[in-house]
Amino acid sequence: MKQFFFALMASLSGVLLPSGSHAQQQPAGATPDKKWWKEAVVYQLYPRSFQDSDGDGVGDLKGISSRLDYLESLGVDAVWLNPIYASPNDDMGYDISDYRAIMKEFGTMADFDALLKGLHQRGIKLIMDLVVNHSSDEHEWFRQSRSSRTNPYRDYYHWWPAEKGTPPPRWSFFDVNSDAWKYDSTTNAYYLHYFSRKQPDLNWENPKVRQEVYGIMRFWLDKGVDGFRMDAFQFASKDTTWPVLPEGYHKNIIKYYGMGPNLHAYLQEMNREVIRHYDILTVAEGAGSTLEDAHNLVDPHRNELNMAYHFEAMDVGNDPKGYKLTDLKKVFSKWDSAFTEKGWVAIFLGNHDVPRMLSKFGNDRPPFRDVSAKMLTTLLLSLRGTPYCYNGDEIGMRNIRFDRIGEYRDLSTINGYQHLKSKGGDTAAFLEKQAFIGRDNARTPFQWDASAQAGFTTATPWLKVNPDYPTVNAAAQEKDPHSVLHYFRKMVGLRKSRPVLVYGSYELLDGANEKVYAYTRTLGGEKVLVLLNFSPDKVNWQLPAGLRLQAKPLIANYPFAPAGTSVPLPAYGAVIVNVQ
Repeated sequence: MKQFFFALMASLSGVLLPSGSHAQQQPAGATPDKKWWKEAVVYQLYPRSFQDSDGDGVGDLKGISSRLDYLESLGVDAVWLNPIYASPNDDMGYDISDYRAIMKEFGTMADFDALLKGLHQRGIKLIMDLVVNHSSDEHEWFRQSRSSRTNPYRDYYHWWPAEKGTPPPRWSFFDVNSDAWKYDSTTNAYYLHYFSRKQPDLNWENPKVRQEVYGIMRFWLDKGVDGFRMDAFQFASKDTTWPVLPEGYHKNIIKYYGMGPNLHAYLQEMNREVIRHYDILTVAEGAGSTLEDAHNLVDPHRNELNMAYHFEAMDVGNDPKGYKLTDLKKVFSKWDSAFTEKGWVAIFLGNHDVPRMLSKFGNDRPPFRDVSAKMLTTLLLSLRGTPYCYNGDEIGMRNIRFDRIGEYRDLSTINGYQHLKSKGGDTAAFLEKQAFIGRDNARTPFQWDASAQAGFTTATPWLKVNPDYPTVNAAAQEKDPHSVLHYFRKMVGLRKSRPVLVYGSYELLDGANEKVYAYTRTLGGEKVLVLLNFSPDKVNWQLPAGLRLQAKPLIANYPFAPAGTSVPLPAYGAVIVNVQ
């Protein structure tokens, strides 16, 4: 990784609302706290859907290894793998039965070692998903825990004895009845599961559980893994007095489930015992319900994690009818403001749990598809924070939009449908909504070429391939120098060659504009202007007083031809240009 030796002259300090713009200042001459994980471009890879090597319809580790040259060609610095551990697959690998073994569908530990070696040979780091808020009910810990009330593993999970009556209500994300307490007749008791019934929550209040987790982390880190994304970790600490929660609490679930009473103490212990002994990336899924919550997770003086992964931007754009660009601006500007001086954030527009970024934030109709995808790529890779690029977005994959429940494989969609059906609810309206926001939209197989099943498999794939693959695929885009894929590579290269796009301060411009997202990034004597047209209309954007454009853009997804103080932006136009 290149090392950057530029002074940081300015940085943001206030939340910028749509009606104005403010610059945040640090002391003159302040230098960035350089870390490899700040400079990295992370590529999230969904193993089940990336490449099948053995013809069973499921992506696997050998399949990923066969595509390492492609990953290297993207210019990314790290790959984050969704879970590959042994699992009965109730929730696509997020229910783990053995943390030190590989899922049989994905291959063997030897396959993993070969993949890790191949990535490292290409200068690409590997980030693992660490799922330790809960395990599978088929994990040996839980088998032992449920066997008797006196078993040594009993307190590895949260149990409520039935003789005490019904436990205080807790809402479940995935349970068909939304009930997080499951009765188990073996010991006449209920166990807690915030997610599916086959995902019992681990008891982090038990120090033995914490030591087990630290051992698991060391196992993978000693193999050479470069970091962890910690799934649902903001829920790990529980208030075990089990207070009665107010009616409707599940509508603000993070407030009541997130950032439990001992979470920071556990993270500090984890840091002392594991994290500080390795040069790794650590990020927890979720960042609490306030900016203070998030900041406390990643303030370097607190010795916890090094990156916050918040979901507030994902709350924007969930209505198929559209969203307000000003809402998206507010989110990114607010979070940048909160981390000006300390801490660091992840930047993402898509992952395995949300719709395709093109369908959600852009325009996936054929006339605008490519230019819109390029515009979103420009945004993702030009904001301050570590960008997480989800596989397939670099070629402009879009939502598949299933219309039948039988086509889904996602547990949350299936159970949500069954729950609504049992209550006599409007299942047609539910499916219409899921066609836009359902998680399986982002999990369809990667579109490699125009051959059968998009080159993903020679068998029937575990999830249907998007039918647009004959025209939207990596092979076709390799041949087209103007493709979304080539633009993605150029944008990655630009970010890596321009420290201003990593460490530079961020200033929102023209915040009230409902069509154009405009901001500057400034580092030392360099300032760049980023202009993004989020609309299908041509817009003439007026330069603010005091800004003067350089003649040649650093990157643009259209022929850039400013006229004086006016910058014409075609539909979904994007440009980054130096300014003075």
